[in-house]
Amino acid sequence: MIEHDGDQNDPGPAGIGARLRAERERQGLTLQDVAAQTRIALRHLATIEDGAFASLPGRTYATGFARNYAKVVGLDPDMVAAQVAAEMAAQPQTGERGGASFQPGDPARVPSAGLTWLALAAVVLLLLGGFFFMRTLFAPAAQLPSLIEQQEQEAAAARAAQAQRAAAGPAAADRPQPAGPVVFTALEDGIWVKFYDSTGRQLMQKHMARGERYTVPADAEGPLLWTGRPDALAISVGGRELPPLAREQRIMRDVPVTAQALLARGEDAAAGPASASPGGASPGPA
Repeated sequence: MIEHDGDQNDPGPAGIGARLRAERERQGLTLQDVAAQTRIALRHLATIEDGAFASLPGRTYATGFARNYAKVVGLDPDMVAAQVAAEMAAQPQTGERGGASFQPGDPARVPSAGLTWLALAAVVLLLLGGFFFMRTLFAPAAQLPSLIEQQEQEAAAARAAQAQRAAAGPAAADRPQPAGPVVFTALEDGIWVKFYDSTGRQLMQKHMARGERYTVPADAEGPLLWTGRPDALAISVGGRELPPLAREQRIMRDVPVTAQALLARGEDAAAGPASASPGGASPGPA
């Protein structure tokens, strides 16, 4: 065993590997202790202590491993690395590999296997999230109703309303028109509605909040309603409360919402079962 005299610049005649072993044994450390602190394989530590540096994967690994070993036992890392390089220069280089010359990172800082797998899982999750986002971004038509079909249906409703007015003739203007505003009030949050006139011009489209009110413009020409929650809309005409358009959730569109039409619907509901609403079921609103 080499006596520890505090002079780290003199590796002794036996070589730097023996000096490292002697210092480890003097401190009562085992190779397993050094391996645990440096994360260097036991076989590489034993090779360093034997001074067989040419058997290591390369010059940079030999100096890097020896430097980390020196830190554990308290020797000067630079002195140890210089001595390793000097001893390797005098040995046949059987393990040296070609390539760029660089100092390897501290083996103690190499990510663990668990951390590596966690990073790979995060990358996979990011790729999956990006895939679904891009599919939604570039294929929105798969989730929304066709705008062309909607425009065609609104145009058909406008033509039907015009034909109805033409069939009624001038006598329709002589009938008394009920006075008072037509007001719709949402009974729940997020009630989607769309109000438009007989020409297809949109009056209002949104998700109404609970308690929110909408007054149908008095000058709207043949106003109509499209909604999927007729059961959640309270209706009043001139302050008079009317029954809802339906008692259950279902899509209703092209429903006339003039004061006259709603009062007539209310009278029919009071007299018997509610008649079928104008317009059939259609794909839900966006």
